[in-house]
Amino acid sequence: MTTMLLGMVLLGAVSCKPAKTEVQPPPPSAPIQETSGIPAPAPGPVQTGPVAPVPKINAARAMQYTKEVTGFGARYLGSANHKKLENYILSHLKGDEVESDTFVADTVEGKFPVRNIIAKYPGSKEGIIVVAGHYDTNYPLRNAGYVGANDGGSSTAILLELANHLRGKKRDGYNVWLVWTDAEEAMKTWSATDSLYGTKHLAERWKNDGTAKKIKALMVADMIGDADLNIEEEGYSTPWLRDLIYQAATQLGYQSHFFGRKIEVDDDHLPFLKIGIPSADLIDLDYGYEDVFHHTPQDTLDKLSPKSLQIAGDVILQTIWMLDAR
Repeated sequence: MTTMLLGMVLLGAVSCKPAKTEVQPPPPSAPIQETSGIPAPAPGPVQTGPVAPVPKINAARAMQYTKEVTGFGARYLGSANHKKLENYILSHLKGDEVESDTFVADTVEGKFPVRNIIAKYPGSKEGIIVVAGHYDTNYPLRNAGYVGANDGGSSTAILLELANHLRGKKRDGYNVWLVWTDAEEAMKTWSATDSLYGTKHLAERWKNDGTAKKIKALMVADMIGDADLNIEEEGYSTPWLRDLIYQAATQLGYQSHFFGRKIEVDDDHLPFLKIGIPSADLIDLDYGYEDVFHHTPQDTLDKLSPKSLQIAGDVILQTIWMLDAR
């Protein structure tokens, strides 16, 4: 498949996700690059709209969470700050049904404890909707003053805010699981074997225990705090779910912040796509001019906006409610 660089290629220690590529149809005889093993999703049924009023997130509170998360500093695997953040997340989930998926990852930098945190909110319908986002920060930049306000911070915070709108009364819709994924970042240089440690493990677990068959849709939120928010039309994502997200954005009047370009991104949704779960990635991978802030010490709070968190959070909630109505 023909590829074209759309942004700065990040090398060495600052490389996490591969270079962005435009999605173009391959020649009839050509294989689809990097998507082998990802089954083609079945078309989804037509949605009929939300069955109940959809809540809106509290953007100021989501921004405060981002500030507090970023305040821990670098939160890479094996660090004291990573453990502090685990405890911070769990402290906000007291009283909720919480499960941990823990294991030891054997990485190119050694063995590290990994913990995916799963909060479960019951609904009246059979089936599960998953919203996920990673909470670890870049390991190669651990001594560079890197705090990952957007990349790691915004995703952690938006899930905490979503939890505020899901806990309490049983939902009139599907069960919703929020997953703070761990070990998303590469330990040295992003590759198929040095990345996505947490979601690879969780996807395999869900495949083996039957959970995967119960999941109706999975959305990943990543780098959604950028003040100049432009969510990509991510090419690996399940088409009908990606379309539904755009419908949700359009209903809320946020469509100008979505799908201005189509690129493929290696992210936490890929392990779930590979086991047949309809999945979509909500990511803004143009963080600063030509992605200049991504995986640099410039990924700081002043580059973020509560409005962007509002847009991303509201669209995720709108999509959940639209999925309920399917």
